[in-house]
Amino acid sequence: MRAIDHYAWTNRWRDWHPVEKGLPAISLLVLTLILPPLTTAPLVLAGAMLTTVYGAGIPWRTLVSVLAAPLMFLLAGIPFLAISVDFASGFDLALSPEGLQLALVTALRALAAMSCLAFLILTTPLTDGVLLLRRIGIPAGVIELILLIYRLIFVFSERALTGRQAQAARLGYSRLDRSVRSLGLLGGNLFQRALEQARRLEIGLMARGYTGELRVLPPQWKPSWTRLVAGMMGVGLVGLASGWLARSLS
Repeated sequence: MRAIDHYAWTNRWRDWHPVEKGLPAISLLVLTLILPPLTTAPLVLAGAMLTTVYGAGIPWRTLVSVLAAPLMFLLAGIPFLAISVDFASGFDLALSPEGLQLALVTALRALAAMSCLAFLILTTPLTDGVLLLRRIGIPAGVIELILLIYRLIFVFSERALTGRQAQAARLGYSRLDRSVRSLGLLGGNLFQRALEQARRLEIGLMARGYTGELRVLPPQWKPSWTRLVAGMMGVGLVGLASGWLARSLS
């Protein structure tokens, strides 16, 4: 989370309007959903990753680490799609050709979609992304909840790290039974602190006349039509290349 927030605020495209990054990313995401995945997903994945690294200046290691966690969940689910179970003549496990095809299509489509979202979160701070949410009509209460939860993630991650370091210094993780006990104490302490922090936030907001929306001054910027058109042309090229490959392979 800290690496994501750091590069979202310090990348080369930090000062770009969120529409200039959000619209191409969402358009690529739509392409992965509506076009043939075997020809579209590799192009979207390559385009999103190259744009993130060589365009916005995000290190390869950071991009790979952001994609690693969802990729592990994706890989864990692939065997359940590729393996078929037959109970007609006992218990029989076998690789299904249809299952392998479905697993390949699902993996490619999901990985391409994740690369689009990784590009968006690594180049656009949450406060800028809120502008897009307001423009498309997301209720103010939902947006404020997102902002508060995002802020509290960093608060409690810092407290969890500090608490774990204190427990480790007292040999709280030297044995398995101590580790389980230390994790239980750490989780209970964080839960109690979360309730206290939420209560203090509620009191503070009510004292300031909170009525359901935090009013802030939005940044005064306008989208660059040149960059926006260039981004959408790139999306169009991906779509055309995917269609050409699909016709060539059929």
